[in-house]
Amino acid sequence: MGARSTTCEGPYSTTVTQPAVRLRVPTPGDAAAWHRVFDDPEVMEFHGDASHDLAHYEEFTARRRDHAERYGFCLYTLLDASDEVIGFTGAQPWPQDWGPVGEIETGWRLGRAYWGQGYATVAAEAAALERVRAPGVGHVVATVHARNERSIAVTRRLGMRSAENLVSPDSRSPAICHRLDLQTSGADKPRQPVTAGTRGAGPPHRR
Repeated sequence: MGARSTTCEGPYSTTVTQPAVRLRVPTPGDAAAWHRVFDDPEVMEFHGDASHDLAHYEEFTARRRDHAERYGFCLYTLLDASDEVIGFTGAQPWPQDWGPVGEIETGWRLGRAYWGQGYATVAAEAAALERVRAPGVGHVVATVHARNERSIAVTRRLGMRSAENLVSPDSRSPAICHRLDLQTSGADKPRQPVTAGTRGAGPPHRR
């Protein structure tokens, strides 16, 4: 599906073109693509700094397929209009024993070449409002490093509210937990240019 243009009315009218994206349950082959696009110190700055090896992403994508089958949502592979893998977005049960335990976490990560083009907001909104709300999840959280200004900006565009300040017990890094009510968010918004994509190993129909 092609990109979509939205006109913002006012004394200085502008037209904003939103990028076309596609989500799919990660395939086994996506492990190598995630390894490639995330192998960058800027991308990993707020994710432990160090890049991971291919085996990490093979196990990581396999768990996403398990989540898709178990919960009806996962961290999806994110593709652009030319079907290039550019990152991931979606949701998962909060994986730590600190912070918002028992909550559903939404998240996103993009390759460096795709920053600043609107991909994260469009894809995260689609994943949260369409893929995660459908199985009956009432709200989601996003825990973001306090210095990660780009991701904090995405939470604002999604309509999330800052709920609490946290500190990672391992890295001692400060983080902000944001929350979004899926039952009231996005009800009046136009659909974003997102298509479903291949389900991979998951059934027909979660970071």
